[in-house]
Amino acid sequence: MVVIAGERSGVGKTTVTLALLAYLCRQKLRVQSFKVGPDYIDPMFHQYVTGRSCRNLDPVLTSEAYIQECFTRHTQQVDVAVVEGVMGLYDGASATDFFASTAHVARLLNLPVLLVIDCSRLSGSVAAIAHGYRSLDPRLQVAGVVLNRVASDRHLQLLQEALEPLNLPILGVLRRQDDVYIRDRHLGLIPAAELSQLDSVIDRLATLGETCFDWEKLLPILKSQFSIAGVQTLRATSLHSPTRIAVARDRAFNFYYQDNLDILVELGAELVFWSPLSDAALPDDVQGLYFGGGFPEVFAQELAANHLVIAAVKQAIGVGMPTYAECGGLMYLCQQIVDFDAQAWQMVGIIPADAVMGARLTLGYRQAEALQDSPLLAKNAVVWGHEFHRSSLSVPSVPENSLFPLFQAQNYDRQSPLVTEGWRSPTLHASYIHLHFGSNLELPQRFLHYCRSSQFSQ
Repeated sequence: MVVIAGERSGVGKTTVTLALLAYLCRQKLRVQSFKVGPDYIDPMFHQYVTGRSCRNLDPVLTSEAYIQECFTRHTQQVDVAVVEGVMGLYDGASATDFFASTAHVARLLNLPVLLVIDCSRLSGSVAAIAHGYRSLDPRLQVAGVVLNRVASDRHLQLLQEALEPLNLPILGVLRRQDDVYIRDRHLGLIPAAELSQLDSVIDRLATLGETCFDWEKLLPILKSQFSIAGVQTLRATSLHSPTRIAVARDRAFNFYYQDNLDILVELGAELVFWSPLSDAALPDDVQGLYFGGGFPEVFAQELAANHLVIAAVKQAIGVGMPTYAECGGLMYLCQQIVDFDAQAWQMVGIIPADAVMGARLTLGYRQAEALQDSPLLAKNAVVWGHEFHRSSLSVPSVPENSLFPLFQAQNYDRQSPLVTEGWRSPTLHASYIHLHFGSNLELPQRFLHYCRSSQFSQ
């Protein structure tokens, strides 16, 4: 079991992680992956390779105890666990105590760290980088380094000579691999479901994993066991009859934490997956709607063309079906999505605003306080969430009396001004802020209670 960390963003953590996962799965090992932080897209690639849902480990969105419990639960029946870090090893929500960084999570789980270093523009300086990262926090166990983007045999020799005095094993060497490439766009990698040639890329990554790592040294580390004292189960169960929730999941809506879906099921939900892109109607006999994030702006023309579904969603929400929509789901419920080409596409129209794409990236953790009751939160409840989007809301008309702003929110450091965010009605919770249910069971419990109590079903 190991944590894959980088000395900064963009050094190749995801390539290294996928190469490891692909080769280990080729060897018929049972592999469970994890991702530090709030990311949705990298876990999709993990799951595509391993066949197991990747789990997010984020102490801001959940808690330290939840991270330990989640990791313990999902490593009981596997041979190997691989945790992909976020940004640089010590980059987290706080620059002083490294809270929510990869280093923080590695300490919580008592796991060794494999440090990925981008060597494309350095040789002897690699020793200073490796030494600094290993010594900054003596509580961490840096098991070795992976040298990425090595240009030549001579380049590798210089790197090896520089690292030799540190007695820090080189556990992998990756040459410049221009043929192993996954395309990206405005919010990161293009999701796995949209890539037609992904199987061949994964096959090349498996071969890369086989040839570029020192398996004699690395495999014992990967198969080592971890131990955390006093881990307790944090989940709840339900005695209620199943509550049918329609969950939008397709190319436009696919940003969901698997733990959120699992928790809803454990609390008594029956999840019915459907597609606002291609289905002709809402699923039958559902009692609530869940629209996750994704890329509705990329598929806005297709979404707008599905008039039957748009009308059905608008009618269902209008007559009181409890609805949870976050980020991309919020955009879908607006009057229009205005894409990067300034083309406007008609959406559901429940929210009296347009979602307008722009160059500015909104990114970061948010502490949010509910201004009014919603299907997920009682008035004055405080939650932590995460934003990641390039759209903003423009309000071209006067809001209806039944629809009000949802949150007062501010950044992680709580030094920024409070802003109002999201929309709510007695049965609607719509926001840019992504929430994780792991340490907030009252959120899904409240939502399911609203769904069970509702007099409306589709």
